[in-house]
Amino acid sequence: MTIEIKWTDTDPETGQRRFLCAEKWAGAWRFKWKLQRRGNWTKDLEPTRAMWEHVLDSLRRRYRRREGVSDEDVEQVERLLKDWREPPSAEEDN
Repeated sequence: MTIEIKWTDTDPETGQRRFLCAEKWAGAWRFKWKLQRRGNWTKDLEPTRAMWEHVLDSLRRRYRRREGVSDEDVEQVERLLKDWREPPSAEEDN
């Protein structure tokens, strides 16, 4: 079963509103984004910790309403957040 979570945030590069989507298909999470409501999705967005926290919150709320979310889905994202390491920034590489 596919799980899809959609929300909006602010693009850190442009400051514009950005539409986000986290999708779980075949056990793997994929993130995508677009700048216009009716635009095309840009795939392979590297998720931030804040994005994963939003996904976890959404999964917990959906689980209570029985919308196809299992304990394993919630536990998978909780483990990912527990083991989260911030990616090195470009400034640290220099």
